[in-house]
Amino acid sequence: MGVLYITHCTNKKNPCFKDTGEKVPPDKLYIGDKITGFINRCNNQNVEWAIFSDLYGIWFPHERHKYYDKHPNEVSDEEFNKLLDDSEKKLKKYGRVYFYGNHRSPRFHHLYKKLITQLRKRGLKIIKICSIYDI
Repeated sequence: MGVLYITHCTNKKNPCFKDTGEKVPPDKLYIGDKITGFINRCNNQNVEWAIFSDLYGIWFPHERHKYYDKHPNEVSDEEFNKLLDDSEKKLKKYGRVYFYGNHRSPRFHHLYKKLITQLRKRGLKIIKICSIYDI
């Protein structure tokens, strides 16, 4: 079983794609320093990575999606359950999943805390990491 590193999405997206309808991989859409640092670190360490999107769920680098603007506060219970089911399906092939983020910060959204808790209840090994150097 493999290892995967994930982090949550950001509202800092490349505005060039906003109204084009073009589908792009996550490393082209997200432009925030934290997320680009995460992607670069994973690529430099040659590890598998993905982004947890508030709209698309687990988004791997080979997948392409359209620009979106959805805040985690806007995720309904029904949408969360779909994201949770999809995440479980995509992550169950990994023996360990490292979730990168500042988990202790009050700014770490409750949606991501809930996701981690629910995935653990479903038997997935989700390990929280706070330092990019843990990748």
